[in-house]
Amino acid sequence: MGALVENSFRLSHQALFSRNLEAAKEISLLDEQIDQYYRHIELECATLMTLQAPVAQDLRLLSAFMQLVRDLERIGDYAEDLAEIAVKLFPYPPHSCLPEVEVMSHHAQAMLAVSLEALADLDATAGQTVKHLDDKVDNAYDTLYQTLAYQRDIKGVVEPILLLALVLRHLERMADHATNIGQRVSYIVTGQRS
Repeated sequence: MGALVENSFRLSHQALFSRNLEAAKEISLLDEQIDQYYRHIELECATLMTLQAPVAQDLRLLSAFMQLVRDLERIGDYAEDLAEIAVKLFPYPPHSCLPEVEVMSHHAQAMLAVSLEALADLDATAGQTVKHLDDKVDNAYDTLYQTLAYQRDIKGVVEPILLLALVLRHLERMADHATNIGQRVSYIVTGQRS
């Protein structure tokens, strides 16, 4: 599921910044697979909780996994939304702040990769790396939002600016979900909430 979400995020990035509309078309199929994994994993966890009466540590693990797959599923949904926005942005010339938005997207993708690696290795310390990257994404969001919000003398339609503001918001939320994954891994390993 994590690999599908990463691929979906990568494709949305290509759609937005390389103007690759073929990449945008692929995401819907990936999102269906992500949703199937989400439902299956959630059902398996609920079944284990109901039928096996797990003890505290196992219950903590199952609960964290149910929340973790929800975060992954949401990132996949945001990737699909970004692809739809890329299609709407396609007719317009690229905005001057697009390179900075692309850097923000790279940071958010790195956060997802670090979180998934932490999950695979059950590395409780990776959350700090994710948090550092999240600060970069949050700072980029604030700066870029101000750039778009206070733009003057706009010629033509404002749709591309509105769509870019949505892109910023989606990337910021994707980064937050990646942070949640890193924190849930830490919780799985240590039993402590960070």
